[in-house]
Amino acid sequence: MHLAKVIAKVISTQKAPSLVGGKLLVIQAVDAQSNIIDSSTPYVALDKVGAGLGDCVLVEWGGSLNNNSDMVGDMSIVGIVDEIQTEK
Repeated sequence: MHLAKVIAKVISTQKAPSLVGGKLLVIQAVDAQSNIIDSSTPYVALDKVGAGLGDCVLVEWGGSLNNNSDMVGDMSIVGIVDEIQTEK
């Protein structure tokens, strides 16, 4: 899993049948302090948990994703981060 911040939403009136009903959000990688990593590439992810603009989220992608879902995408938001605790 990876940490990311939701930076925009995507409006798409035409999409593959497996994405109908899904919300698409633009995300960008963040560090452990929830700061956007400027050198990272923004990606579009399928929101599975109701995330919104500005949320820090957990993102998963690849073969282990969406095993029991009708909505299939390569990258999905699978959690909203409430807090990140680090040692000082």
